[in-house]
Amino acid sequence: MTVQRAANGTRIKSGQGRLYDSVLDTVGNTPCIRINNLAPDGVRVYVKAEFFNPAGSVKDRLALNIIEAAERSGALKPGQTVIESTSGNTGIGLAMVCAAKGYPLVITMADSFSIERRKLMRFLGAQVVLTPRAEKGFGMYNKAVELAEKNGWFLARQFETEANADMHEQTTGREIIADFEGDRLDYWVTGYGTGGTVSGVGRALREKRPDTKIILSEPANAQLLGSGEAQGRGDDHGPAHSHPAFEPHPVQGWTPDFIPYVLQEAIDKQFYDELIPVVGADGIAWSKKLAEKEGIMTGISGGSTFAIAMQIAAKAEKGAVILCMLPDTGERYLSSPLFEGIAEEMTDEEIALSKSTPGYQMG
Repeated sequence: MTVQRAANGTRIKSGQGRLYDSVLDTVGNTPCIRINNLAPDGVRVYVKAEFFNPAGSVKDRLALNIIEAAERSGALKPGQTVIESTSGNTGIGLAMVCAAKGYPLVITMADSFSIERRKLMRFLGAQVVLTPRAEKGFGMYNKAVELAEKNGWFLARQFETEANADMHEQTTGREIIADFEGDRLDYWVTGYGTGGTVSGVGRALREKRPDTKIILSEPANAQLLGSGEAQGRGDDHGPAHSHPAFEPHPVQGWTPDFIPYVLQEAIDKQFYDELIPVVGADGIAWSKKLAEKEGIMTGISGGSTFAIAMQIAAKAEKGAVILCMLPDTGERYLSSPLFEGIAEEMTDEEIALSKSTPGYQMG
């Protein structure tokens, strides 16, 4: 895209040419941004920046479609309470949607996830019920089921509902195809949480861009897919138990302790060409590099996906084009290991800078 500039060099922006009736109308159409300083020579690397969604993550998409699909089917009644289990981003997206539409929302979440996630959901009007981290994702999932059954609430079922992958097929996938129309797109790289992104975009790319190789990643110490062990399921397609290959990992939002039913479509239909594990520390390191070298703030999940994209870029042929999903914003990780070592007070170097001129020094 050519940037328009005024005669004095200032960038020109002229608005989007429309007014929006609701914050919900701004979900999607996130930009694909080129990586200029970290990409190897001869290879074009882009990131799809999902933090441009109104509540800051890719999960705004599925949150919106889950609620609107339930409204259309009659499964969700006016004023009915919505409940869901989440590591945070889906809950934040649902809190935004429910606030805009007038539904009460209750979230169940293991207490291992970052504190700012809880605060954001509560700030948007939701109630957050914490579950013991020792019970993992399976525990928070079952707590939501219990509360829904006891109170007659609408259970969003992000891990099972067709509305999840459908939204990614109709929005995320179409956006990618449109943005790269007439251009190469050799690799598309993503991780998985519910599996909705890879299943939905996988449908779209297999139909319209079958030449594009789809690369899926999961944590190196929690290789559920890599283990080859199937997930036990109940009658409602929900998990019957924790997956035996799961171990706690630092990539919040990725890979719960079960293989979601939504992801099963991508497995069964071979929507990914390669599965590459990533070490959590590498995800943290690449997230920091994206911030420091590109000015792009993403979380550990985005850094982990980008780590794999950079592995692909290092061995790709000249002229290759790679697109990497960045699921959310780095500000959602302030209390996580991502920000460990980031000083709150002035460093020695900053103190020295302050003292290099006489005025306005801290006591």
